[in-house]
Amino acid sequence: MGDAQDMHHIALTPKQPPGGFDSTPVPYAPPGYTLKFTFHRASNLPIADISTLSADPFVVACLTADLPRRHKQDPDLIFRTPTVRRDVNPIWECEWIVANVPASGFELKCRLYDEDPVDRDDRLGNVKISVSSISDKWTGITNQSYRVRKRMGSKRAYAFKSIVAACFDEQHLNANLFLSVECLGKTPGNEGSRMYTIGPNFWSKHFSPLIGRIAGTKDSAPSQDGKKPVTRYNFQAVQIQLKGPVPSSLYHRYVEFKPFVEGMFTSQSIRGRILNHALHHQHVQIYNFDRSTVYGLFPAPSHQLTQQFLEFVHYDMGGRVFTYVITLDGQWRFTETGKEFGIDMLSKHTMHSNVSIYVAYAGEFLVRRQNQKRHSRSSRRRSAEDSIQRDASPACSEAAVPISTDPTEYELVIDNDSGTYRPNAKCLPELKEFLSANLPDLQVTTLDCQEDAERLAQLKSEQRDRKVRSGRRMAFIQRTSSLSSLSSISSSDEEDLDEYWRQTSGADGEPATPMRRLRRIGSPKKQLMSWAESGNVKLVGAGRG
Repeated sequence: MGDAQDMHHIALTPKQPPGGFDSTPVPYAPPGYTLKFTFHRASNLPIADISTLSADPFVVACLTADLPRRHKQDPDLIFRTPTVRRDVNPIWECEWIVANVPASGFELKCRLYDEDPVDRDDRLGNVKISVSSISDKWTGITNQSYRVRKRMGSKRAYAFKSIVAACFDEQHLNANLFLSVECLGKTPGNEGSRMYTIGPNFWSKHFSPLIGRIAGTKDSAPSQDGKKPVTRYNFQAVQIQLKGPVPSSLYHRYVEFKPFVEGMFTSQSIRGRILNHALHHQHVQIYNFDRSTVYGLFPAPSHQLTQQFLEFVHYDMGGRVFTYVITLDGQWRFTETGKEFGIDMLSKHTMHSNVSIYVAYAGEFLVRRQNQKRHSRSSRRRSAEDSIQRDASPACSEAAVPISTDPTEYELVIDNDSGTYRPNAKCLPELKEFLSANLPDLQVTTLDCQEDAERLAQLKSEQRDRKVRSGRRMAFIQRTSSLSSLSSISSSDEEDLDEYWRQTSGADGEPATPMRRLRRIGSPKKQLMSWAESGNVKLVGAGRG
């Protein structure tokens, strides 16, 4: 009788689409070695920018080894140096510490690029380093010079370099990259099948004034005269490298909630290739590296790193909700989005992950200040009332409210609200432990988007109400439109955007809202993307007399 009931229950349970939490066990491998890679400098790089007779070089390193994987789609370890401006002899002195590199050795592929936010980054060449074995007696590599191979490099850059070499006898054509690799000993633990980044905790902050203008998102910057802060349009994206290893249970695959999704992640069909390219383009657009990008690092998780994170989230000012993805190697990517981040085509988490088949975790989070820890009971009541009054008063900006930089006064509330990857709620304790270890002194609270739906809705509603009271709006629509290469834009360009709207708005009298601006700019490719998503073609603008 019990078996019959169980079968009946299984028959009534709706079949879930493939994807989500993946319980595939981690293959066993003995512990490896911890290596420190140092990217010192490069010399005699080709001139990529004719106007400045220089280049803006950076290195992208990919580390691979002969280790078993849970799935062949698991990504390799990637490291990017900051960009050095206008220098064909750049000095980086960047360290990258990786654990569990196996005794069978490794291969490090380094690609050198010239950063070009207006166009595609020019490749300046590549270097490949192969080490066949590692042991306790391995002496490592010390400031070794490696010739940069020109294959796959920019023909234009090397052609111009040849011209310069012909004009100046002291110039030669060979570029070099200087690297060191130091063995720090055996990696602690009993599991060695996953290489992972230990540190340092690199971070980068990316700005997009044009998207901020369209989205209606603003931030405040201190004025030069020390008076009232300057409010400006901006959209910000942040990447933080957390200290590994990421718990092995945090392992989630995209969910095939629609027929076209698999092709989108694997690029197996024409529609899939279009969508895959569009989302890669959106990722590069949001996490765009240009002259406004800010870099930093901390040697290890610390009180200062937690303070830096609180600065990224504006110390709970303005009622912000953030969307995040954590990669398998512990890179935390997030932007201020939340439910107001309207998605015209696909999931925001797909864009944040750069269309990765597997991620560790994904969802949304907010940070709120814990007033009760600062004062006595009576003073807490006065402080809370004063805070509400300032928020509600249109004449008083939230920026005028004194803020604390003490991490113990804040709480990170993070959930698993991602339809793309649908993270398992049972993994929330591991997520909390991982984030608490990387953000010392910050209270971390994890909530399930299903079981704690009512509480989450209340918290996010409170954030949206605060956003309305502070006069901030967020209605950003992701589109595969012609917004690439526009992340660095001046205030005059912002005025041109409004002028463009006024001249092209027609006689319908539509207000120049941020959403309408973006829809107008994004319309040329709408038919193509509509077909890629649904397979149906609709005429854009038809029926308007």
